[in-house]
Amino acid sequence: MPDPVRELSAADLEAAWELGRFAFGSDPQRPPHASVEVPGMTRYGAFDDAGRLVGKAVDLHHEQWWSGRAVPAADVAGVAVAPEARGRGVARALLNTLLRGARERGAAVSALYPTIAAPYRACGWEAGGVLRTVDLATAALPRHRPAAHLSVRAGTPADLPAVAALYEQVTRHRNGMLTRRGELFDFFAADGGLPGDGLTLVEHDGDLVGYATWQRGRGYGADSVLTVDEALATTSEAARELVGVLASWASVAPTLRLCPLDGDAVGVHLPLESAREHERDLWMHRPVDVARAVSARGWPAHARGVVDFSLTDPLAEWNTGTWRLAVTDGAAELTRFDGEADLRLNVRGFALLYAGAARARSVAQAGLLHAAGVAPDALDLLGSGGPAQLLDYF
Repeated sequence: MPDPVRELSAADLEAAWELGRFAFGSDPQRPPHASVEVPGMTRYGAFDDAGRLVGKAVDLHHEQWWSGRAVPAADVAGVAVAPEARGRGVARALLNTLLRGARERGAAVSALYPTIAAPYRACGWEAGGVLRTVDLATAALPRHRPAAHLSVRAGTPADLPAVAALYEQVTRHRNGMLTRRGELFDFFAADGGLPGDGLTLVEHDGDLVGYATWQRGRGYGADSVLTVDEALATTSEAARELVGVLASWASVAPTLRLCPLDGDAVGVHLPLESAREHERDLWMHRPVDVARAVSARGWPAHARGVVDFSLTDPLAEWNTGTWRLAVTDGAAELTRFDGEADLRLNVRGFALLYAGAARARSVAQAGLLHAAGVAPDALDLLGSGGPAQLLDYF
C-alpha cells in the first residue's frame, strides 16, 4: 500500500529539505524559505510506518496565461523519494494527493519539469515543450545607430512594477506563460531587489518599451559569459536597442546566454542560426480539471465548432467520462453527457492537444487517441491557439 500522504507542517520542513538536498545534490546551505511556511505553496509529504518522511512534492499556486486569460495552475516542483522507498508507489500517491488538493483550491492545469518523464507519464502528464537556453557569440549580434526617440538607462528596484507590466503585455496573449502574480511571487519579491546583477531599460517618452535583466558572471577572457535572464520588448525599435546594448559586451563577455521566446520582438533581431544549445529542459503538462481548463482559458475568436469525445484519466477520475467540447466567440465549454463517443482520448493526449504540442492525427499515431472509424481531426479544435511555451523554470 502507498505510504500515508499529508500536507507538511512547519515541523516537517527540515526533513523535507534534507530529502530534497540528497535527491537533487543541492548546496548544503539551506535557503531561508526552506524552513518557513511560504504563501502560495502547498508542500506534501509521504511517511512510512515509523513516521519517517520518505517522499515529498510541492504544489506551486501559479497562474498561466492562455490567450489573454489567467488560468489557475498547480505547477509541480521538488518531487523527491528516498532511495529506500523508490518503486513502491510513493510518487504516485504524492501526485494523486497533490492533484486532489489542487482541484479543491480551484486549479485547472498543471506543469512540471521532470528529471525523468516516465513516472509523470504514468500519472497523466505529457511533454508540452522545451525551455531552451542557447549561447550566441556576442560579437555576432547586430550593431546599429541608437534611435534618437528612444532612451536607454540602468533600471532600479523602483522600475520593477513597470517591468512586470511590460512582461504581462508581451506574454498575456500567449499560451502557458506564468502570470507571475499572486502570493508566491509577492513573497519572493518582498526583498525589493533587482532580479539579477543588472537591469537595462529602453523607454519612449518616459514609457517602458523594452528591458533586459542579466547576470555579469566572472572574468573577461575567452570563456566569459553574459547571462541574460530575460530580454523583452513591445516594439521592433526597442528590441533593436536592447540587442545593441547586449552587443556592446563583446570585448569582455564573448558569449551571450539566453532563453529565446519564440517569435517575439527581440528574437527576430538575434542571429539564432548560429546559436549553440547550452541546455534544454523538457516541461510536461496535464489538466487538473478538464472542464475548468477549457472554460477558464481564452480561445481564438476565429475558432468555433463542436466535438464529442470520451476521456480516460486513471489518476484524476473526475476527468473520466464522455464530453462535448463547444468553442465559439473566444470562449469554450465542456459538458458531460451519457454514452460513448467515436473519439476516445487518453488524458496525456488531452494534454498534448490542449498545449498545442501535437495535432489529433499525431496523437492518434501515438496511441493516445482512438477513433472508431472516423477521422480524428475534429479534436484539433482542442488545440486552437498555437503551441504553449514557458520562460520560467521551477
